[in-house]
Amino acid sequence: MNLITDRWIPVIRQNGQTDVIAPGQIAEADNPVMEINAPRPDFQGALYQFLIGLLQTSFAPEDENLWLDYWRQMPELKELQSCFDKMAFAFELHSDGPAFLQDFDLPDGEIKAVSALLIEAPGGKTLKDNLDHFIKRDSVNQLCPSCTASALFTLQTNAPSGGVGHRVGLRGGGPLTTLVMPKLMSSTLWQKLWLNILNQEELNSAEQIDAQVMPWLGKTRISDKGQITSPNDVHPLHAYWGMPRRIRLTEVAEEGNCDLCGCHADSLFREYRTKNYGTNYDGAWLHPLTPYRFDPKKVNPPLSLKGQQGGLGYRHWLGLALQDNENGDKAAKTVQFYNEERGRKLSDSGGAALWCFGYDMDNMKARCWYEAQFPVFYLSQQQRENVMVCTGELINAARETVKMLRNEVKAAWFRRPEDAKGDMSQIDAQFWQATEADFYRLLEQLSMLPGDIRMAPSEIYANWFKTLNTKMMQVFEAATLTSAPEDLDLKRIVNARKSLRNKFYNNKNIKALSAKARPEEVA
Repeated sequence: MNLITDRWIPVIRQNGQTDVIAPGQIAEADNPVMEINAPRPDFQGALYQFLIGLLQTSFAPEDENLWLDYWRQMPELKELQSCFDKMAFAFELHSDGPAFLQDFDLPDGEIKAVSALLIEAPGGKTLKDNLDHFIKRDSVNQLCPSCTASALFTLQTNAPSGGVGHRVGLRGGGPLTTLVMPKLMSSTLWQKLWLNILNQEELNSAEQIDAQVMPWLGKTRISDKGQITSPNDVHPLHAYWGMPRRIRLTEVAEEGNCDLCGCHADSLFREYRTKNYGTNYDGAWLHPLTPYRFDPKKVNPPLSLKGQQGGLGYRHWLGLALQDNENGDKAAKTVQFYNEERGRKLSDSGGAALWCFGYDMDNMKARCWYEAQFPVFYLSQQQRENVMVCTGELINAARETVKMLRNEVKAAWFRRPEDAKGDMSQIDAQFWQATEADFYRLLEQLSMLPGDIRMAPSEIYANWFKTLNTKMMQVFEAATLTSAPEDLDLKRIVNARKSLRNKFYNNKNIKALSAKARPEEVA
């Protein structure tokens, strides 16, 4: 299968019908494609990144004016397909020569079941110890070419550590990806993808497609002696096509149904060969679709933000959508460009939202897949600075509150809370969820303030102070008073509640919030 010329991407068209298309068909004007219809959420994110990579590599506009022209009117199908066709030689899924995201020359290697391409698949030690209790072995034995290509891209772009010499992805294992998405429900897939394409003034195009851009077109940059591959060693577009794992697929000329999507296929994939010490990405890599944490002392290279236990919420908004000066988190390059430049031109197009997704990895183990939608705004530089300062204060106050809440719930539950073990993350989750709607309501108000109003109105702080206080007590009471009366230690609960209120009112960040909530003190 050729991933440029063959139909393999599952989609939904404007009339609601499902279809399977070749990449160039995203520009079909008749009954246009509205959405990708992947069988798994990680494949959905991977296919978005695959198509964005294709467009950025072969169809990036020269400047922002040309970008805007294609935003308003998608290109002719023939025009786009012609550009994609020039790269078709690099997108054979199974070939004796170069094959998509596969080692250029891998004559030997360990044979693995094709299910091992799936990030959540149990590893060798898990199988040996019979610990595959939740993700069972042998539940996926054969994949169709479409699911194989999606699984291969998903693994190479998210690759976690995989044992000795099995390298992590270019962005580290389990990176977060943030895509700017139009808010209008009527937006086509073309618009959703195009909103994440940078013009050539922001990201250089490649004069030719070779191993500098797509590493599988040349011999693998092996790392058996610790060799690294830094951004200076390859073309910047390489970031879209990272290939840390040495893999070679084995196709079986036998028809059957795919164990993932259930579709019938004329040929299937059941195994692949793999070998360690593939490309060892190191250095100051910055993927345009991923937010990073920067070292304020500029000693260490930036680290991609990863999925975390507890999921994604408004506490992450500042670092994902703008810049969190507290910890050095900064939005992805495409998001920054939308905030600072592109959003102004699209102010009459219904606005945009931020789609954030990624795996929460514990080394080799996939603990969870998270995704969330966040608001983004086009703001002037002064407005951005004002919003960053104020939302930073609101989020820091919430972080302090949730710490106090967690500790006092523990004090209410246990006679010796300092010795109590266990997962208290459900308390945090309840608090973040309870305060989320109020935060976004206040954020919307902040985003509408003129830039010359340096300090947010006291009502913003007053509303947030009230929200934190009210929700904190509600979560505390729900967590401590829901047992049968005979099981409750009311004295301990009352003492913990009293302590919680005292700590809240005497906390440094909360006192600062309370001070700004009083108009007379602001003046």
